[in-house]
Amino acid sequence: MKITDIRTHLLSVPFADPPKTGFLSLGDIDLLVVEVETASGVVGTGHLHPLAGGLRTLEMCINEMLKPLLMGEDIREVEALWRKMWKATFIQGRMGITVMAMSALDIALWDAVGRAAGKPLWQLWDGRPDPIPTYGSGCFRGLGHDGMIEKAQRFVAQGFPAIKMQVAHLFTADEDVANVRDMRAALGDGIEIMVDVNQGWTADEAIAVGRRLDDYRLGWLEEPVMADDFEGYDRIASVLRTPIATGENHFTHHDLKPFFASGKIPILQPDIMRGGYTELRVIAGHAHRAGLKIAPHMFPELSSHLNASIANPSWLEYMGWYDHLWVEPLLPVNGTMTPPDRPGHGMDFKPELFRDHPYRD
Repeated sequence: MKITDIRTHLLSVPFADPPKTGFLSLGDIDLLVVEVETASGVVGTGHLHPLAGGLRTLEMCINEMLKPLLMGEDIREVEALWRKMWKATFIQGRMGITVMAMSALDIALWDAVGRAAGKPLWQLWDGRPDPIPTYGSGCFRGLGHDGMIEKAQRFVAQGFPAIKMQVAHLFTADEDVANVRDMRAALGDGIEIMVDVNQGWTADEAIAVGRRLDDYRLGWLEEPVMADDFEGYDRIASVLRTPIATGENHFTHHDLKPFFASGKIPILQPDIMRGGYTELRVIAGHAHRAGLKIAPHMFPELSSHLNASIANPSWLEYMGWYDHLWVEPLLPVNGTMTPPDRPGHGMDFKPELFRDHPYRD
Protein backbone atom coordinates (compact mmCIF):
# COMPACT_ATOMS: atom_id res chain seq x y z
CA MET A 1 0.00 0.00 0.00
CA LYS A 2 3.04 2.31 0.02
CA ILE A 3 3.27 4.94 -2.70
CA THR A 4 6.24 4.25 -4.96
CA ASP A 5 5.59 6.62 -7.87
CA ILE A 6 3.48 9.60 -8.90
CA ARG A 7 3.26 10.44 -12.60
CA THR A 8 1.64 13.35 -14.41
CA HIS A 9 0.44 13.68 -18.00
CA LEU A 10 -0.88 16.70 -19.90
CA LEU A 11 -3.38 16.17 -22.75
CA SER A 12 -5.29 18.28 -25.27
CA VAL A 13 -8.19 16.26 -26.65
CA PRO A 14 -10.69 17.85 -29.07
CA PHE A 15 -14.26 18.23 -27.85
CA ALA A 16 -16.76 16.05 -29.64
CA ASP A 17 -19.09 19.07 -29.59
CA PRO A 18 -17.22 22.27 -28.59
CA PRO A 19 -19.26 24.20 -26.01
CA LYS A 20 -20.34 27.75 -26.77
CA THR A 21 -20.36 29.20 -23.28
CA GLY A 22 -20.24 32.78 -24.49
CA PHE A 23 -17.40 33.83 -22.18
CA LEU A 24 -14.78 31.08 -22.51
CA SER A 25 -13.19 29.82 -25.73
CA LEU A 26 -12.91 26.04 -25.43
CA GLY A 27 -11.53 24.22 -28.44
CA ASP A 28 -9.86 21.32 -26.65
CA ILE A 29 -10.32 19.44 -23.41
CA ASP A 30 -7.04 20.30 -21.70
CA LEU A 31 -6.43 17.70 -19.00
CA LEU A 32 -3.93 17.07 -16.26
CA VAL A 33 -3.92 13.36 -15.43
CA VAL A 34 -2.09 12.08 -12.33
CA GLU A 35 -1.30 8.45 -11.54
CA VAL A 36 -0.42 7.21 -8.06
CA GLU A 37 1.26 3.79 -8.00
CA THR A 38 1.80 1.53 -5.01
CA ALA A 39 4.45 -1.10 -4.28
CA SER A 40 1.96 -3.81 -5.17
CA GLY A 41 1.39 -2.30 -8.61
CA VAL A 42 -2.05 -0.78 -7.96
CA VAL A 43 -2.47 2.49 -9.88
CA GLY A 44 -5.06 5.12 -9.01
CA THR A 45 -5.93 7.94 -11.39
CA GLY A 46 -7.12 11.49 -10.88
CA HIS A 47 -7.55 14.35 -13.30
CA LEU A 48 -8.28 18.06 -13.64
CA HIS A 49 -9.98 20.04 -16.39
CA PRO A 50 -9.50 23.65 -15.22
CA LEU A 51 -11.07 25.25 -18.36
CA ALA A 52 -8.91 28.38 -18.26
CA GLY A 53 -5.33 27.12 -18.47
CA GLY A 54 -2.64 26.71 -15.84
CA LEU A 55 -1.91 23.03 -16.50
CA ARG A 56 1.87 23.38 -16.41
CA THR A 57 1.64 25.37 -13.18
CA LEU A 58 -0.57 22.68 -11.66
CA GLU A 59 1.80 19.97 -12.83
CA MET A 60 4.76 21.80 -11.29
CA CYS A 61 2.87 22.16 -8.01
CA ILE A 62 2.25 18.41 -7.89
CA ASN A 63 5.82 17.47 -8.71
CA GLU A 64 7.65 20.12 -6.69
CA MET A 65 5.44 20.65 -3.62
CA LEU A 66 3.20 17.63 -3.15
CA LYS A 67 4.84 14.51 -4.58
CA PRO A 68 7.69 14.61 -2.02
CA LEU A 69 5.09 14.66 0.77
CA LEU A 70 3.35 11.50 -0.46
CA MET A 71 6.17 9.22 -1.57
CA GLY A 72 6.41 6.20 0.74
CA GLU A 73 3.10 6.94 2.44
CA ASP A 74 0.23 4.45 2.81
CA ILE A 75 -2.63 5.11 0.37
CA ARG A 76 -5.19 3.97 2.94
CA GLU A 77 -4.55 7.11 5.01
CA VAL A 78 -6.21 9.40 2.48
CA GLU A 79 -7.73 11.91 4.92
CA ALA A 80 -4.45 12.12 6.83
CA LEU A 81 -2.59 12.71 3.56
CA TRP A 82 -5.01 15.52 2.69
CA ARG A 83 -4.26 17.14 6.06
CA LYS A 84 -0.52 16.68 5.49
CA MET A 85 -0.69 18.44 2.10
CA TRP A 86 -2.99 21.14 3.50
CA LYS A 87 -0.61 21.99 6.35
CA ALA A 88 2.47 21.86 4.14
CA THR A 89 1.00 24.39 1.68
CA PHE A 90 -0.33 26.82 4.30
CA ILE A 91 1.73 29.75 3.02
CA GLN A 92 1.00 29.19 -0.68
CA GLY A 93 -2.40 27.60 -0.45
CA ARG A 94 -5.94 27.61 0.95
CA MET A 95 -7.39 28.15 -2.53
CA GLY A 96 -6.30 28.07 -6.14
CA ILE A 97 -3.45 26.05 -7.62
CA THR A 98 -2.37 24.17 -4.50
CA VAL A 99 -5.88 22.96 -3.65
CA MET A 100 -6.55 21.94 -7.25
CA ALA A 101 -3.29 19.99 -7.35
CA MET A 102 -4.14 18.36 -4.02
CA SER A 103 -7.57 17.45 -5.37
CA ALA A 104 -6.15 15.58 -8.37
CA LEU A 105 -3.95 13.56 -6.02
CA ASP A 106 -6.82 12.95 -3.60
CA ILE A 107 -8.99 11.55 -6.41
CA ALA A 108 -6.14 9.27 -7.48
CA LEU A 109 -5.53 8.12 -3.90
CA TRP A 110 -9.17 7.19 -3.34
CA ASP A 111 -9.22 5.42 -6.70
CA ALA A 112 -6.16 3.41 -5.65
CA VAL A 113 -7.76 2.52 -2.31
CA GLY A 114 -10.87 1.23 -4.06
CA ARG A 115 -8.90 -0.72 -6.63
CA ALA A 116 -6.74 -2.30 -3.95
CA ALA A 117 -9.86 -3.33 -2.03
CA GLY A 118 -11.67 -4.49 -5.17
CA LYS A 119 -14.62 -2.24 -4.34
CA PRO A 120 -16.21 0.83 -5.96
CA LEU A 121 -15.98 4.00 -3.90
CA TRP A 122 -19.71 4.19 -3.20
CA GLN A 123 -19.44 0.78 -1.55
CA LEU A 124 -16.38 1.77 0.50
CA TRP A 125 -18.45 4.71 1.74
CA ASP A 126 -21.50 2.58 2.61
CA GLY A 127 -23.58 3.94 -0.25
CA ARG A 128 -26.12 2.40 -2.62
CA PRO A 129 -25.84 1.99 -6.41
CA ASP A 130 -29.29 3.46 -7.07
CA PRO A 131 -29.95 5.54 -10.22
CA ILE A 132 -29.25 9.22 -9.49
CA PRO A 133 -31.41 12.02 -10.97
CA THR A 134 -29.44 13.83 -13.66
CA TYR A 135 -30.09 17.02 -15.60
CA GLY A 136 -29.00 17.81 -19.13
CA SER A 137 -26.56 20.71 -18.98
CA GLY A 138 -25.14 22.51 -21.96
CA CYS A 139 -27.88 24.77 -23.30
CA PHE A 140 -25.16 27.36 -23.68
CA ARG A 141 -25.86 31.05 -24.21
CA GLY A 142 -23.53 31.01 -27.22
CA LEU A 143 -26.12 28.88 -29.03
CA GLY A 144 -28.52 31.82 -28.96
CA HIS A 145 -32.23 31.83 -28.21
CA ASP A 146 -33.23 29.12 -30.70
CA GLY A 147 -30.14 27.00 -30.14
CA MET A 148 -30.63 26.81 -26.39
CA ILE A 149 -34.22 25.68 -26.84
CA GLU A 150 -33.27 23.10 -29.49
CA LYS A 151 -30.54 21.67 -27.25
CA ALA A 152 -32.98 21.46 -24.33
CA GLN A 153 -35.54 19.67 -26.49
CA ARG A 154 -32.90 17.08 -27.45
CA PHE A 155 -32.21 16.47 -23.77
CA VAL A 156 -35.92 16.03 -23.09
CA ALA A 157 -36.22 13.61 -26.02
CA GLN A 158 -33.43 11.54 -24.41
CA GLY A 159 -35.46 11.25 -21.21
CA PHE A 160 -33.93 13.98 -19.04
CA PRO A 161 -36.44 15.40 -16.54
CA ALA A 162 -34.49 18.65 -16.19
CA ILE A 163 -32.20 20.93 -18.21
CA LYS A 164 -29.94 23.88 -17.54
CA MET A 165 -29.72 27.00 -19.70
CA GLN A 166 -27.64 30.15 -19.39
CA VAL A 167 -28.29 33.87 -19.01
CA ALA A 168 -26.20 37.07 -18.65
CA HIS A 169 -22.88 37.93 -20.35
CA LEU A 170 -24.23 37.97 -23.94
CA PHE A 171 -27.78 39.14 -23.24
CA THR A 172 -29.65 42.10 -21.81
CA ALA A 173 -32.06 41.59 -18.94
CA ASP A 174 -35.03 41.73 -21.33
CA GLU A 175 -33.41 39.12 -23.58
CA ASP A 176 -32.66 36.88 -20.61
CA VAL A 177 -36.28 37.00 -19.46
CA ALA A 178 -37.54 36.32 -22.98
CA ASN A 179 -35.18 33.35 -23.36
CA VAL A 180 -36.36 31.79 -20.09
CA ARG A 181 -40.01 32.53 -20.91
CA ASP A 182 -39.72 30.88 -24.28
CA MET A 183 -37.82 27.91 -22.86
CA ARG A 184 -40.62 27.31 -20.38
CA ALA A 185 -43.22 27.59 -23.15
CA ALA A 186 -41.28 25.15 -25.36
CA LEU A 187 -40.74 22.51 -22.65
CA GLY A 188 -44.01 22.84 -20.75
CA ASP A 189 -44.51 22.56 -17.02
CA GLY A 190 -43.30 18.98 -16.61
CA ILE A 191 -39.60 19.68 -17.15
CA GLU A 192 -37.39 21.28 -14.51
CA ILE A 193 -35.43 24.29 -15.76
CA MET A 194 -32.26 25.48 -14.03
CA VAL A 195 -30.72 28.82 -15.01
CA ASP A 196 -26.98 29.54 -14.78
CA VAL A 197 -25.70 33.12 -14.55
CA ASN A 198 -22.01 32.18 -14.29
CA GLN A 199 -21.40 35.07 -11.86
CA GLY A 200 -22.57 37.53 -14.50
CA TRP A 201 -24.65 39.98 -12.43
CA THR A 202 -24.37 42.32 -9.49
CA ALA A 203 -26.62 41.61 -6.53
CA ASP A 204 -28.95 44.44 -7.58
CA GLU A 205 -29.18 43.05 -11.12
CA ALA A 206 -29.81 39.56 -9.79
CA ILE A 207 -32.67 40.78 -7.64
CA ALA A 208 -34.23 42.84 -10.44
CA VAL A 209 -33.99 40.15 -13.12
CA GLY A 210 -34.59 37.31 -10.69
CA ARG A 211 -37.92 38.78 -9.65
CA ARG A 212 -38.98 38.68 -13.29
CA LEU A 213 -37.79 35.05 -13.59
CA ASP A 214 -39.63 33.92 -10.46
CA ASP A 215 -42.80 33.44 -12.50
CA TYR A 216 -41.25 30.66 -14.60
CA ARG A 217 -40.98 28.11 -11.78
CA LEU A 218 -37.24 27.49 -12.02
CA GLY A 219 -35.43 24.70 -10.24
CA TRP A 220 -32.71 27.14 -9.23
CA LEU A 221 -30.83 30.30 -10.20
CA GLU A 222 -27.14 29.43 -10.24
CA GLU A 223 -24.17 31.64 -9.38
CA PRO A 224 -25.97 34.97 -9.82
CA VAL A 225 -22.99 36.93 -8.42
CA MET A 226 -19.27 36.42 -7.84
CA ALA A 227 -18.38 33.55 -5.56
CA ASP A 228 -17.00 35.75 -2.79
CA ASP A 229 -19.99 38.12 -2.64
CA PHE A 230 -21.49 36.41 0.40
CA GLU A 231 -23.49 39.49 1.37
CA GLY A 232 -24.93 39.59 -2.16
CA TYR A 233 -25.97 35.93 -1.97
CA ASP A 234 -27.68 36.59 1.33
CA ARG A 235 -29.60 39.56 -0.09
CA ILE A 236 -30.66 37.71 -3.24
CA ALA A 237 -31.80 34.57 -1.45
CA SER A 238 -33.79 36.66 1.02
CA VAL A 239 -35.80 38.30 -1.78
CA LEU A 240 -36.35 35.79 -4.59
CA ARG A 241 -38.78 32.88 -4.58
CA THR A 242 -36.49 30.89 -6.90
CA PRO A 243 -33.93 28.79 -4.97
CA ILE A 244 -30.32 29.94 -5.30
CA ALA A 245 -27.51 27.48 -6.04
CA THR A 246 -23.76 28.05 -5.92
CA GLY A 247 -20.45 26.55 -4.85
CA GLU A 248 -18.54 25.45 -7.94
CA ASN A 249 -15.98 28.25 -7.56
CA HIS A 250 -15.54 27.84 -3.81
CA PHE A 251 -12.58 25.95 -2.38
CA THR A 252 -13.12 23.40 0.40
CA HIS A 253 -15.61 23.59 3.26
CA HIS A 254 -13.79 26.60 4.72
CA ASP A 255 -14.87 28.74 1.76
CA LEU A 256 -18.49 27.59 2.14
CA LYS A 257 -18.88 28.34 5.84
CA PRO A 258 -21.07 31.45 5.30
CA PHE A 259 -23.61 29.30 3.44
CA PHE A 260 -23.64 26.65 6.17
CA ALA A 261 -24.23 29.39 8.72
CA SER A 262 -27.02 31.22 6.89
CA GLY A 263 -28.86 28.20 5.50
CA LYS A 264 -30.30 30.46 2.79
CA ILE A 265 -28.64 28.76 -0.20
CA PRO A 266 -30.50 25.41 -0.37
CA ILE A 267 -28.32 23.77 -3.06
CA LEU A 268 -24.53 23.71 -2.95
CA GLN A 269 -22.53 22.66 -6.02
CA PRO A 270 -19.00 21.80 -4.90
CA ASP A 271 -16.48 21.03 -7.64
CA ILE A 272 -14.29 17.98 -7.13
CA MET A 273 -11.33 19.93 -8.57
CA ARG A 274 -11.58 22.26 -5.57
CA GLY A 275 -11.43 19.71 -2.77
CA GLY A 276 -11.19 16.20 -4.13
CA TYR A 277 -13.32 13.40 -2.73
CA THR A 278 -12.09 14.03 0.80
CA GLU A 279 -13.30 17.62 1.02
CA LEU A 280 -16.52 17.01 -0.92
CA ARG A 281 -17.49 14.41 1.65
CA VAL A 282 -16.74 16.92 4.42
CA ILE A 283 -18.78 19.58 2.59
CA ALA A 284 -21.69 17.19 2.23
CA GLY A 285 -21.65 16.51 5.95
CA HIS A 286 -21.68 20.21 6.87
CA ALA A 287 -24.40 20.86 4.31
CA HIS A 288 -26.56 18.05 5.66
CA ARG A 289 -26.36 19.43 9.19
CA ALA A 290 -27.38 22.84 7.79
CA GLY A 291 -30.32 21.35 5.85
CA LEU A 292 -28.73 21.90 2.42
CA LYS A 293 -28.54 19.62 -0.63
CA ILE A 294 -25.50 18.71 -2.75
CA ALA A 295 -25.56 18.89 -6.56
CA PRO A 296 -21.89 18.51 -7.59
CA HIS A 297 -20.51 20.65 -10.40
CA MET A 298 -19.72 18.64 -13.54
CA PHE A 299 -17.68 15.40 -13.52
CA PRO A 300 -20.68 13.06 -13.02
CA GLU A 301 -18.49 10.02 -13.64
CA LEU A 302 -16.62 10.83 -10.43
CA SER A 303 -19.37 12.59 -8.50
CA SER A 304 -21.81 9.69 -8.85
CA HIS A 305 -19.93 7.90 -6.06
CA LEU A 306 -20.40 10.91 -3.79
CA ASN A 307 -24.12 11.31 -4.45
CA ALA A 308 -24.64 7.58 -3.97
CA SER A 309 -23.15 7.68 -0.49
CA ILE A 310 -24.23 10.94 1.19
CA ALA A 311 -27.42 11.71 3.10
CA ASN A 312 -28.30 14.85 1.12
CA PRO A 313 -27.81 14.28 -2.61
CA SER A 314 -29.53 16.35 -5.26
CA TRP A 315 -28.85 16.27 -9.01
CA LEU A 316 -25.89 15.17 -11.09
CA GLU A 317 -24.87 17.42 -13.99
CA TYR A 318 -24.37 15.80 -17.42
CA MET A 319 -22.91 17.59 -20.43
CA GLY A 320 -21.37 14.65 -22.26
CA TRP A 321 -18.02 16.39 -22.51
CA TYR A 322 -15.93 13.38 -21.56
CA ASP A 323 -17.87 10.43 -22.97
CA HIS A 324 -15.38 9.90 -25.80
CA LEU A 325 -12.40 9.85 -23.42
CA TRP A 326 -13.27 6.74 -21.40
CA VAL A 327 -12.73 3.05 -22.09
CA GLU A 328 -16.19 2.51 -20.57
CA PRO A 329 -18.11 5.80 -20.42
CA LEU A 330 -20.76 6.31 -17.77
CA LEU A 331 -23.86 7.27 -19.73
CA PRO A 332 -27.26 8.53 -18.58
CA VAL A 333 -30.33 6.34 -18.96
CA ASN A 334 -33.72 8.04 -18.93
CA GLY A 335 -32.40 11.02 -17.02
CA THR A 336 -30.45 9.07 -14.40
CA MET A 337 -26.87 7.91 -13.91
CA THR A 338 -25.84 4.87 -11.88
CA PRO A 339 -22.39 4.83 -10.26
CA PRO A 340 -19.97 2.28 -11.72
CA ASP A 341 -19.61 -1.06 -9.97
CA ARG A 342 -15.95 -1.29 -11.00
CA PRO A 343 -13.27 -0.88 -8.28
CA GLY A 344 -12.24 2.63 -7.29
CA HIS A 345 -13.99 5.34 -9.21
CA GLY A 346 -14.07 2.88 -12.09
CA MET A 347 -13.07 5.26 -14.89
CA ASP A 348 -10.09 4.62 -17.19
CA PHE A 349 -8.94 6.95 -19.95
CA LYS A 350 -8.43 5.36 -23.35
CA PRO A 351 -4.69 4.51 -23.61
CA GLU A 352 -4.39 6.03 -27.07
CA LEU A 353 -5.19 9.50 -25.74
CA PHE A 354 -1.76 9.66 -24.14
CA ARG A 355 -0.11 8.86 -27.47
CA ASP A 356 -2.29 10.83 -29.86
CA HIS A 357 -3.16 13.99 -27.93
CA PRO A 358 -0.18 15.64 -26.21
CA TYR A 359 -0.86 18.98 -24.55
CA ARG A 360 -0.81 22.07 -26.77
CA ASP A 361 -0.10 25.37 -25.02
